[in-house]
Amino acid sequence: MHHASDILLSLFIVFVAAQIGGEIAQRLKLPGVVGEIAAGCIIGPSLLGWIVPEQTATGTPLDVLAEIGVVLLLFSVGLETRLEDLKKVGTTAMLVGVLGVLVPFALGSLWAHGSGFDWNKSLFVAAAFVATSAGITARVLQELGALQRTESKVILGAAVIDDILAMLLLGVVTSLQGGEGFDLVHLLVVLGGAVGFIAVIGWGGSRVMRWNSTWLERPASPHSPLMIVLALCLGLAYASTLVGLAAIIGAFLAGMIASETRQQHTLEQQTQPLLALLTPFFFVITGSKIDLHQLASGETLLSLLLVTAIAIVSKLLGGFVGALSLGKRSATVVGFGMVPRGEVGVVIASLGLSAGVFSDRIYAIIVAMSLLTAMVTPPVLAWLLRRQGDDGAEAKPG
Repeated sequence: MHHASDILLSLFIVFVAAQIGGEIAQRLKLPGVVGEIAAGCIIGPSLLGWIVPEQTATGTPLDVLAEIGVVLLLFSVGLETRLEDLKKVGTTAMLVGVLGVLVPFALGSLWAHGSGFDWNKSLFVAAAFVATSAGITARVLQELGALQRTESKVILGAAVIDDILAMLLLGVVTSLQGGEGFDLVHLLVVLGGAVGFIAVIGWGGSRVMRWNSTWLERPASPHSPLMIVLALCLGLAYASTLVGLAAIIGAFLAGMIASETRQQHTLEQQTQPLLALLTPFFFVITGSKIDLHQLASGETLLSLLLVTAIAIVSKLLGGFVGALSLGKRSATVVGFGMVPRGEVGVVIASLGLSAGVFSDRIYAIIVAMSLLTAMVTPPVLAWLLRRQGDDGAEAKPG
């Protein structure tokens, strides 16, 4: 009973901290997600120590709620994204996704090798620079009501491509740590499975829903359509992990499929209370995982600033060049939209620590870089979008 009361107290602390942090951020004209991440830093182990998320295989109840929160967030983003919209920006999204992986990977490798790592370990370190956190950017775009903009479609499409490439790179660099080389055939099989999963689920599922979605209304309960598509969301989130993709990709595909139904707007309204309850947990827990004590020395802070600068510039450059067909201002929006690493960088850093590739200091730097990019990007992205909206700039699909 004591354990249950501890869990409830932690839930209360996280939820209240998220609301306070989000409110302060919005009063400062910043996206609420910035305040939620900052609140996590404050109540986490580094400062107040009110919550202690654990880096374990099963995680804590807070970690579970955080995972559900980001899954539901990407599901809701998918609800506002139709397959036809993504097709219109397919070429641009592909370029952004590919360049947004190659440029950070190259620059991250050079930094790691220059810091004393051999090339095999440098490639592992560089993998933490690669994957964009779609959840953070999606939240900012959703808060600003910008999900229907061309730049947003490019960012979301590129995030899917980004995840596939990041998964493959991680597979390669992980296999290199054993010194036995990597299995190209296995990687090609994994790639085929990931691409096939997205194509079959995204394209096939959308066509089926477009053809006939009246079956969602056949059960007697008025909430049946929501229950059915939430089951689809959780099922596809799990299925995507089986092919090596992040759970949020499956959730996004589930939302995209549900966007083809006649009940789309009703589903959007019904998911809002769930999002309000659960998504703050993801951002607070993400912020709480930074260990400020490991960053106490001046040398470490300088390394952190350099790593964060490399992480921001490399993603911005890759996204900007890939989206130049939209015009320079829209390309800048896309580039910044790809910058956040968030939970993806934290996961890769955790793998590196457990594999003995990272020291505690390098682990702290990579985690802090991931969270700093997650905190820096939202206000910049919000400012760029508001400025472009005020100027009435229109981006053309590429």
